[in-house]
Amino acid sequence: MSSPGHRRIDEIGDESRRRILDAAEELFAERGFDRTSFVDIAKRSGISRGSIPWHFKNKDGLVMAVVERAVERIWPAERYETVPSLTEVFTESTRLLSDGNSALVFMILVEALNDRGVVHEHYKEFIRRRCEGIEVLLRLRRPADVDPARAAEQERATAVALNGALMGVHLQALVDPDAVDMDAALIAIAGMFDRNMTDVWRD
Repeated sequence: MSSPGHRRIDEIGDESRRRILDAAEELFAERGFDRTSFVDIAKRSGISRGSIPWHFKNKDGLVMAVVERAVERIWPAERYETVPSLTEVFTESTRLLSDGNSALVFMILVEALNDRGVVHEHYKEFIRRRCEGIEVLLRLRRPADVDPARAAEQERATAVALNGALMGVHLQALVDPDAVDMDAALIAIAGMFDRNMTDVWRD
């Protein structure tokens, strides 16, 4: 069993890590990865510059930690433990991204487009995981009397289309927020698929 002293040290370490991640996330969204330094993050977080590599080794490690936390917050693994409608899932995504994370998400996307960057493979895996998650939701709601192989193909294509729609609407809202009602747009897309999936499975 850990002593009170060790537990306190762990709590301080966890708090320092959280503050560093919070500051890095804000600065990455504001300035981008390349224009954010450990000095900037130390000033924003109130944590000494030397503590950052102690927690994350280097800037790549910090970037990956920020990406992983953002991805988990937007699309948590436990989302697939129930069978919600697509409208419920998209509504949750809207709420999570409307708190200022859209800029970070698309900053990550820009970085991921560089196939030599540290974020590329992780973001590609995130997209695959999110599409697979949507496939799971669709499969759990699949009628019992449709052909499984045919349905699987349709679900995979639908997952890609839904994921693309989700990213596209958020990008539009980020570029021109006054012209895009993101909540209404995402709920409309999800509702359309919710209402028409039975026809898609039977085509």
